[in-house]
This record gives sequence, structure tokens and C-alpha cells, in this order.
Amino acid sequence: MDRFLAPQSPEARAHSHVTENFYDWDVEAAYPNEAIIAGCASYQALDRYLNGADIMIMPQSRKGLESVLRRYSYDAIHNIIAKSRNSLRSGGYSRICHLCEESIRNVLDTGDNAATLLALHRPPPAEHHVPEHLSGRPIRTI
Repeated sequence: MDRFLAPQSPEARAHSHVTENFYDWDVEAAYPNEAIIAGCASYQALDRYLNGADIMIMPQSRKGLESVLRRYSYDAIHNIIAKSRNSLRSGGYSRICHLCEESIRNVLDTGDNAATLLALHRPPPAEHHVPEHLSGRPIRTI
């Protein structure tokens, strides 16, 4: 995880803030901090992809990878908002989504991160192996 989001990154700090102060992270102000929600959601989306537990169809391109990470971040946003005690400001959800998408793009644009993430869960290439029953021996028919 540190390769993609360093421990001092805003996303990692937001994630730490929310998880360490689970029950009262949002009571400091009348509205939840949108940057904290977005940063935490971006971090959780990347962590979920790195764990690979629920990836059914592996993304084959950067666009597909970005789509998976965005979907994961939206799930995380919904979970964080559901646990919040305060309502978002008007337009807050859209701003949070935009911040998450920007964070995801920044991660994917850095170095070879996109290629590394795409290759992470890709199965190794299968060797071409012909089973014995298909080895070319004639089959007797009756």
C-alpha cells in the first residue's frame, strides 16, 4: 500500500483519522469534512483492490481499473456517510466523488502504478499442455 499511497499522504492520514476515531471523527464541525471522507474512501478503494477478495472480472485496461477503483470508492463513501452523525452540505456528495476520482487518477498517473495494479491479480500465462487423451492416438469406434 505504501507504494501507492505513502503513510503521510492525505488519503492515508484521512483513513487513519476515521478508523482511529471511529465513533467521533465527524463531531468536530456541523458538517462532515468532505476531504477526510474522500481521502479515506480513496484509501479504502485501493486497499480493497490490493486485497483482491471480491474482484470477479479482472480489469484489462487502465480505464477498466479506474472504473473498478471508482466503484470501490463510491461504496466506501456510502459506508462512511452512513456512519456519520451529521448531514453533508448541499452538493457535498458530488464534491466528495470528484475528490476521490482525482485521487485515484493521481495514483494511476504516478510512475508505473497503473501497470503494476493491472498485473497484480492477473493469472500467470497458462502453458500449452495437451492431455494424454488428446495426444493423437486413434480412438477405436464400434
